[in-house]
Amino acid sequence: MTLDAEIRVTRGAFSLDLALAAEPGEVVALLGPNGAGKTTALRALAGLLPVTDGHLRLGERTWDAPPSVFVPAERREVGVVFQDYLLFAHLSALDNVAFGLRARGHRRAEARQRAAEWLDRVGLAEHAHRKPRALSGGQAQRVALARALVTDPRLLLLDEPLAALDASTRLQVRSDLAHHLRDYPGHTVLVTHDPLDAMVLADRLIILEHGRVVQQGPPAEVARQPRSDYVANLVGLNLYRGAARELTVELDGGGELTVAEPADGRVHVAFPPNAVSLHLERPEGSPRNTWPVTIGGIEQHAHTTRVRLDGHPPVLADITPATVAELRLRPGLRLWAAVKATEARTYPA
Repeated sequence: MTLDAEIRVTRGAFSLDLALAAEPGEVVALLGPNGAGKTTALRALAGLLPVTDGHLRLGERTWDAPPSVFVPAERREVGVVFQDYLLFAHLSALDNVAFGLRARGHRRAEARQRAAEWLDRVGLAEHAHRKPRALSGGQAQRVALARALVTDPRLLLLDEPLAALDASTRLQVRSDLAHHLRDYPGHTVLVTHDPLDAMVLADRLIILEHGRVVQQGPPAEVARQPRSDYVANLVGLNLYRGAARELTVELDGGGELTVAEPADGRVHVAFPPNAVSLHLERPEGSPRNTWPVTIGGIEQHAHTTRVRLDGHPPVLADITPATVAELRLRPGLRLWAAVKATEARTYPA
């Protein structure tokens, strides 16, 4: 029972063109910068926004096919977990979970029994009679998930489900959510801007920029071979495009890099910031790429320092605080950057 969607939506100057398919049990994550079209896609899938053109089918049932077919949200077998959870403040956790069943005509006793079973499944049986204000962020997220799943939806939509959590809670809740998604037999579409959430929770990533798909594939493949600057920044890689001839790549923005494996034609070249070493003088020795750079900025990143370097090509380098002190790094300082050819990975552009 495949989810098959061709979502084309035009709203003013913005247009979204997204082909989306998912198999039962598969989790597909939509990633992209603000304004890429992620929320528009989610609203179209939920039935809150009709598509301008295209179609939306789940199995043999068509939910949207303009101009003749549009199934409203309340008649779609969809569960949604919103970014802020949107729990009813005046209802207990139990009645929040039972709400969807009651709205579909189930008797109160039956709805509350099934809601209690789901609260037990997400580990909140002892909190059934608490109001949302008495729950932690992680507990509220699990109530929202139980409310979405209690109706046995064929499609589960997650809108930034971990964004409202603090860092200490996020790790455990992400692990719990991954467990529940593994047990869910339907189709899941996750919207997020957090690469770690997507890498942990999703089977497949779809990267949206300006309403268009720029890359898709399994998380490991996307991380290994980014195809846009946004994706490279997302997974923490330096990314360049250029023309390869044997072991040399002439870069589009100026400069060239030597690579370890021969290639020909248009390629991407990628390597991590921690593969870049910095030197006050041009380094000698083993074959490597070296070029002059100027420090454009310095930022602290956890236990390393990220240095933004202007040059041909510009590059990001992750170095230790000890190296910062040893080289006395400061904005405007001229240095030499070095990257071993074996650290530079190439793949077709």
